[in-house]
Amino acid sequence: MKRSILALALIFAGFTANAQQTVRIGYVDMEYILQNVPEYQEASAQLERKVQQWKKEVETELSRIEKMKQELANEKPLLTSELIEEREDEIRFEEEKILEYQQKRFGPQGDLITQKLQLIKPIQDQVFVAVQEIAEARKYDLIFDKSADVITLYAAERLDVSDQVLRSITRASNREQLESRREKQDLLRSEDKTVEQDAEVTERKKIQEARKNEREALLEERKRLRDSVRTAKQKEYEERRAKLLEERQRKKDSVAKAREQKKEDNN
Repeated sequence: MKRSILALALIFAGFTANAQQTVRIGYVDMEYILQNVPEYQEASAQLERKVQQWKKEVETELSRIEKMKQELANEKPLLTSELIEEREDEIRFEEEKILEYQQKRFGPQGDLITQKLQLIKPIQDQVFVAVQEIAEARKYDLIFDKSADVITLYAAERLDVSDQVLRSITRASNREQLESRREKQDLLRSEDKTVEQDAEVTERKKIQEARKNEREALLEERKRLRDSVRTAKQKEYEERRAKLLEERQRKKDSVAKAREQKKEDNN
């Protein structure tokens, strides 16, 4: 946060170094924009339903483990030390398993954070393109995000370009929904854009698309690395489980053999 504030202060200082220069500043409120994009709200609701399902799964597993602990506590007087140790190993194993699941869903690199980033990314791309267009068309020197980590002590409403950005995003969405070429042309004329302006916007969109592809490639590489780590953990989990089952069977065989030997000795 301190670095962002310092960077903004340096930008202001650079703009105001020349007293004769007029500085045009604006800001957008990303939270306000997200709240008014229907596609984002719908996707957010879907993600929230997933989150509730994940929480339900965690609660179910925790209840099952708690039940295992209670059953062990009740049966301890009737069990041998070997069987008690075996049941305790099984409980620890299940606790580790649910802990790994919680990290997979809700950890710093988990599905919740990843899907939230994937959800917001298309809107951020559209906002970035819209801000570039508005800044160039209206000669803004600086446009910042009010909802980011820069502390805003005061911001006049006349500097807020959030509604302009939202209208730009809405127009872009309407263009994609229109099917006929004539409808698209009518819409472009209603927005009072010249051919030269449209060409400039197209070029900017190409640049933004290239940057978008770079970011997607980076995210894909990160996902591949995460999947690789998860595969390794799954393999380790399977090996540990197999070893535990093998040890459990060995103890059972040993106890059965000892009982059989004792029975033979009594006979």
